Amino acid sequence: MNRDQLFAWLQYPLPHHLISRLAGHLADCSTPWLKNALIRQFIKTFDVDMREAAHEDPEAYRTFNEFFTRPLKHDARPIGAGVVSPADGLLSQYGAIDNGDLIQAKGHTYSVQSLLGGNRNEAATYARGQFATIYLSPRDYHRVHMPFAGRLVSTRYVPGRIFSVNQATAREVPGLFARNERLVCHFETEAGPMAVVLIGAMIVAGIETVWSGQVTPGAKSPQTTRFDDTITLEAGDELGRFKLGSSVVICLPEGVAFHSDVDTGQMLRMGQSLAVTS
Repeated sequence: MNRDQLFAWLQYPLPHHLISRLAGHLADCSTPWLKNALIRQFIKTFDVDMREAAHEDPEAYRTFNEFFTRPLKHDARPIGAGVVSPADGLLSQYGAIDNGDLIQAKGHTYSVQSLLGGNRNEAATYARGQFATIYLSPRDYHRVHMPFAGRLVSTRYVPGRIFSVNQATAREVPGLFARNERLVCHFETEAGPMAVVLIGAMIVAGIETVWSGQVTPGAKSPQTTRFDDTITLEAGDELGRFKLGSSVVICLPEGVAFHSDVDTGQMLRMGQSLAVTS
């Protein structure tokens, strides 16, 4: 058993949600000496570049969570053309959805139907589509933005485990992204349907959206919300945020083509152009 296998195996018996909720309470602590110590140690450990932050002083944040979801300076992330990266992070996998399957890691696939929460008709709209998975490391900017302009149609909260999400667990935990707690956001765009899936993970104490606030932790069964009001977001507009890290999976319609210089393992910046639409 190698190190990655051991790391993944040890997570199965852990009380994922209890650990994450305790971490969430700590991250929401506003006691000055404690939250300042946590923030400064985090910046040192993960080499966080505070020069990009709207508020560069670490002690200006009321809690660790407020620091972790910090906004950037207005011009820190120019928005490119076409489909753009929804977040800062590592492009873990991308490409065509093959017979309803997405690549999780080399030699491992999972179905778009399971990722979206089991709806066969929704999954069928991406049968000839494209996908991209962006992993947000602890040091990254943790707000998630729109990859392409669209109108919000519905969301589905899908409960589940919350395995740690990183390259090791992607290789060793089958169906990782379809097993973890997640929020599926469906949009209608001028190019067709688009799904943005915010994946929960160990220590992630919540996922928020700009239209509903915090949506996880949530119910024990999948919860679908449809939006009759017009909620339209432009490319680069903030969609939501993670209170402590994770990954974003975007599902795109047929006709989207990734740029030739996009590659697995590439570090992305939010707003960076990834693909064009037909």
